[in-house]
Amino acid sequence: MTSIDRTKISALPDLIAKEPHNARDLQALADRATAFLRRFDWSGTIEEIFAGITIGGVIGVFLFHIDPTDPSADHWLWVVAGDVPPAYLVTDDSPNPATALEAYIDHMTLWVDAVKRGESVDDLMPVNAPATAEYAGMLESRLNFLKDKVLSRFSDDLST
Repeated sequence: MTSIDRTKISALPDLIAKEPHNARDLQALADRATAFLRRFDWSGTIEEIFAGITIGGVIGVFLFHIDPTDPSADHWLWVVAGDVPPAYLVTDDSPNPATALEAYIDHMTLWVDAVKRGESVDDLMPVNAPATAEYAGMLESRLNFLKDKVLSRFSDDLST
């Protein structure tokens, strides 16, 4: 596991307690991320959930500490969920939520580009949508929003 910058994350229960006005949105994003991770048999037990970047109804970048059933699986994973296809990422090159979101955007952009070129997406990060120009366009729009409006606020974290 890469050394995670713990100053950039908060334990989910602590953040919910600190921000009761956002509690419902935070919990909804965390629930989506949790449901996604539980789809994988190897995910085992979720030990802890940390919130990184969260924008209610739009995006949540969470760090999960799990006790996987597969000994070769990572114990720490970033999970991105919200108004985008969910995905998990290893922490190897992502020491903070901004770098995890950047990696997510990069992987999803590969999918969008492949779909637009009519190429196979079989070897790319799975996307829970048909590989059509329509879905690629919708995803591309969301990814551009995330780059322009969200990641732009974390430029210091991206240079880590």
